Amino acid sequence: MKPKSRTKKNKTRFVFVTGGVISGIGKGIVASSLGRLLISCGYSIRQIKIDPYLNEDAGTMNPFQHGEVFVTDDGAETDLDLGHYERFTSVPLTKKSNFTSGSVFRSVLDKERNGSFLGKTIQFVPHITDEIQRRILEMAETENPDFLIVEIGGTMGADIEIQPFAEAMRQMALKFKTENRFANIHVVKIDYVFPSDEAKTKPIQHSVRAMLSLGLQPDMLVVRAKRPVEEDNLQKISLFCSIPRSRVVEALDAVNIYEIPLALEKKGLLKATLDIFGIKNKKCGLDRWKKQYKRMLSKKRVVIGLVGKYHNHPDAYISVNEALRHAGAANSVSVKIVPIDSEKPDMMEKLKKVSGIVVPGGYGYRGVPGIIKAIEFARKNKVPFLGLCYGLQIAVVEWCQNVLGWKDAASSEFGLKTDHPVIDILDSQKDLKKLGGTQRLGSYPAEIKKGTLLWKIYLPWHKGKGAIEERHRHRFEVNPAYHQEIEGKGMVFSGVSPSKELVEFIELPEKTHPFFVATQAHPEFKSRFMEPHPLFAAFVAAAGKRQKKRTRKQ
Repeated sequence: MKPKSRTKKNKTRFVFVTGGVISGIGKGIVASSLGRLLISCGYSIRQIKIDPYLNEDAGTMNPFQHGEVFVTDDGAETDLDLGHYERFTSVPLTKKSNFTSGSVFRSVLDKERNGSFLGKTIQFVPHITDEIQRRILEMAETENPDFLIVEIGGTMGADIEIQPFAEAMRQMALKFKTENRFANIHVVKIDYVFPSDEAKTKPIQHSVRAMLSLGLQPDMLVVRAKRPVEEDNLQKISLFCSIPRSRVVEALDAVNIYEIPLALEKKGLLKATLDIFGIKNKKCGLDRWKKQYKRMLSKKRVVIGLVGKYHNHPDAYISVNEALRHAGAANSVSVKIVPIDSEKPDMMEKLKKVSGIVVPGGYGYRGVPGIIKAIEFARKNKVPFLGLCYGLQIAVVEWCQNVLGWKDAASSEFGLKTDHPVIDILDSQKDLKKLGGTQRLGSYPAEIKKGTLLWKIYLPWHKGKGAIEERHRHRFEVNPAYHQEIEGKGMVFSGVSPSKELVEFIELPEKTHPFFVATQAHPEFKSRFMEPHPLFAAFVAAAGKRQKKRTRKQ
């Protein structure tokens, strides 16, 4: 007689978050907020973002077009919404948490080339839709969360490329609705007619009808609005969209995204979601979240200058901005971030008014001369400085130009003629022909030097062992041929790879500068609203001290 299997039968509930009327409507924030609310009830969650574009991933996309590329521990280059997921829920994501039309098509075509379909005609239905469902179900089966939240990018009923995903979703609804394990939250917006500014619900009605034409009936509507929606309009939406009024949830514009889970809870998002699944009287609460949010709104303010060259896109530095705000909450101060364009003539005037300077990631030579001047200003005037990836590389270039006297010192990435390529491409990167997915990506270890400022900052993480891990996304490194000369002039390599070949962190001794730290990594990707990153927290604390001194002088 066979022993009974102890394997827990998968009971994951699927929540699909879709968008209508227009794109960029806030689906990612709604999905993130719902994740946090479910966690507050004690449920386990996982999240997936589906992007209908044909790129295999977000790695080769220009930040001016698509905003930031978010990187997971296992090296996936993903849509920036995954950053919101991690920041709100503190649940680490993986390569399985984001996929695109391009990756789905490639997988199906690779199987066809390998003969896996035994000569069948390959079609969108069932082959593409089956592959989409396979990826979603694989996450449910391997992780077995209580809830799997799946966000589909784009606009339902309006984008051609979204249709295979809508069909896969319809098939999953057909299968799991009977088990009460499926829900669709559709995010829409109230329209305002010019010039009267009268609120109109008709676009929402059309969006839901577009969903119905795809064989999908939303279970809930999250209605985005710039001002409170009149009850008559909410009743009209409920009536004409065949959705109970209790499941038409108002979502007003917010000044701060961390207010949104609190606002959506108050408007009934969590209760409506649990009601759909027949869950009642669950004890939930966002008390810790509320306290952290209040700390972030402190009247004490610290002004930080963000020196970069992608400021034209509001999402290009989103993880850095959010990590700084998290650090403000950790220090019970509000952080004002001043965007400083390194190519604009007003850069130096702006630098004189801030209490801390951050140089974030980037690529190429454009804007570098200005960034070098900004770093020199921070170093000479003892302004707290934090360099991230590209920021570390240019900080090394500045040091070599102005301290070691090598005026032609540069990165080989810049394409300049130089006898001192102090930043150079990794040997493993030199012969690569493909750009996508070939950088140094994901989590890599570093050993922190005892007695350094960095050792103290990361102590809660390494607990005296000196070993930490951060996420990376780059091709270039501090050239090992120059390590000895750079350190010989006083710069400290406070964190290096286990092989000692790669510089992961630099700093200046505290006796010469209150806070001058840079890292080859992207620590901003590991900062969470409820768990601010220690490096950013320490930087904002140092900037806060300088701010106090400036205030006293004034």
